[in-house]
Parts: sequence; structure tokens; C-alpha cells
Amino acid sequence: DPQQTELATASKRKLRRFIVIDEVVDKLYGSKVREYFEENNVQHKILALPTTEETKSMDLVLNILHEVQSFSLDRRTEPIIAIGGGVCLDIVGLAASLYRRRTPYIRVPTTLLSYVDASVGAKNGVNFLQCKNKLGGYTPPVASFLDRSFLQSIPRRHISNGLGEILKMALMKHKGLFDLLKNHGKYLLDTKFQSCNSFAHHGDAALQTTRIAIETMLEELAPNLWEDDLDRLVDFGHLISPELEMRVLPSLMHGEAVNIDMAFMTYVAHARGLLEAEEKQQILQCMRGLELPVWHSGCSWALIQRALRERLKHSGGQLRMPLPTGLGVADIFNDTSEETLERAYELWVKD
Repeated sequence: DPQQTELATASKRKLRRFIVIDEVVDKLYGSKVREYFEENNVQHKILALPTTEETKSMDLVLNILHEVQSFSLDRRTEPIIAIGGGVCLDIVGLAASLYRRRTPYIRVPTTLLSYVDASVGAKNGVNFLQCKNKLGGYTPPVASFLDRSFLQSIPRRHISNGLGEILKMALMKHKGLFDLLKNHGKYLLDTKFQSCNSFAHHGDAALQTTRIAIETMLEELAPNLWEDDLDRLVDFGHLISPELEMRVLPSLMHGEAVNIDMAFMTYVAHARGLLEAEEKQQILQCMRGLELPVWHSGCSWALIQRALRERLKHSGGQLRMPLPTGLGVADIFNDTSEETLERAYELWVKD
């Protein structure tokens, strides 16, 4: 907006920004970030923090808020900037929502998972009493800035981890996205989602894959930003995975736990007659091609039962179980019997 630009540049007050950056990202990109703010004559404070599932707590939120208070932000004109993975974006989002009731913030995701998942939507939160994201709120960022060049420096396992959330959207909503992952998964892992002209036969698979994943996510989230409707296809892979992920920390990453949940639910869909055997095999083959785990010893039948009891508690007394009914199509089910679940579990473990 030219008018806003003019107002900003005409102001006698120096531009100021408070930035929270993951400490690993800071080691890799911190000098570039500082150089950017210095060249643009912006007074800034950069707070580098360890942002992991183990440190995702109210203590870290309060640590950020102490620093914000001493920096003395104007909540109307000085957004907090979060640069990091999904945990960093969640923590900073919660801190911003609490400071003076609501301070604007900007998300800059640096992992594939946060690029296609945490950057989209309104949720933020922290873990509490060994429960994932038990404390939090719904405060959308004023902007998300997406730059795939950050993905060059993350380990291959982190790329695979992000592919778990992309596959979720493919299985629920988009056969074309599933085909992209099936046909170009190894290439995307090898190139870390960088657009490479030298591989013309792949097209721009990285751009297509991320764009479709984000667009399908927005289609689901935008009309239901505050989750008034509890029937959500984006909950696929998130019925059992929160319990599993917290139980086995730090051995599973978020996208890996989600994929294990999706693999089990694929067997449930097959046991219910929603998926043909060939479709089930295609899904599992795609998961393996993306180097995602399809089973974990910690995912016991007792854990599954416990997780589904929690689901019933927090979803209005119904399971609201998203299941694939084909490749790229899905529905929500409330009538999956325990017998069907147990039969699916036994076959999953056997396979």
C-alpha cells in the first residue's frame, strides 16, 4: 500500500523490530538477518532460543515476553517476527497473542513442515503436563513469508518429516498431489525442494507440490479458522499421533508420528471396505518412497485405545475419524467399531 509506505517512511521514529529466531537457524542465517536489518536502518533485537518439542513450554513464552517488555514494543506498528520451525512459530504466536492482549506477528518458516503446515492457519500453543499443545489460542499472523531457500540447509530427515503433512493433504483432498509425491518423492528429497532447471523432466515439482499443499490446507482451514466445526479432514493423522509423539519423545518427529497414524488409519479404511487392497498398497509404497516410517513399536493397541478415548472427550463425544475413501478423496466417520479397529491393528502389525 503506497499510502502506508509513505506514512512509514515519513515518520521521524526509527523503524524497530523484535525478532525471535531458533538458535540453530541463527547459526546458519543469523548474520544475513542482522545484515538485512542494519542495511535497512532498522533498530532491532534478535533473541535466539532453543525451540524444540522438549522446550515448548510457558517458561519459554514468558522468557520471550520479558525480552519484549524490555525492548518496549508498540503493538500497533511493530510486529514480532518469528524465524524458525513449527515449534518456534507456535511459541512466538502464543507470546504475541498474550502481550498487551494481542500484538501482531509475522511467521518466517525455515523447515518444510512449518512451510506447509505451521505457516498456515491461526493456531499457536505450547505443551503442558506432557500433552501436546494443551495451552494455546487462535491468533493468525499478519503475514507468513515463504522462502524455500531455507530448506537447503535442513537434514534429509526433516524434508521427509515435512512430506508427511503434504501427504496428509494429498490423501484427503488431491489425487494430483498424491501422484506428484509418488512420481517425484525421491527427487524432492534429493533436491531439498529447490527448483532445479537441470531436471526439466520433473517440471517444477517443488513449486507445484508446496503450492497445492498450501492451497488445499487453506481451503480446509479458512472457512473454519476457529474450529467451530469439529469435522475436519486436516485431523487425518492426528488422532493417535499426539499421544504417540509425546510418549516416545524425542525419537519421532511430528510428521513421522503423523505418518504412522495415517498408515494405521489406511488399514482401518481398508478393513472398513473403503479402500481397495491395491490402493492401500499404493499409499504404503508412497510413504516408504518418501522415507517415512509406517509403524512404530511404541504405537501399542493400548496407546491407540487411550488416544481415541481422548479424542472422544475433546470432539463432542464422537470420533470424527477422517479416513481415505480412495486416492485423494476422504470422509469423516463416527461409526468405526472397536472390532474393526482391532482387526486393522492386527493386520498392520503382521504386515
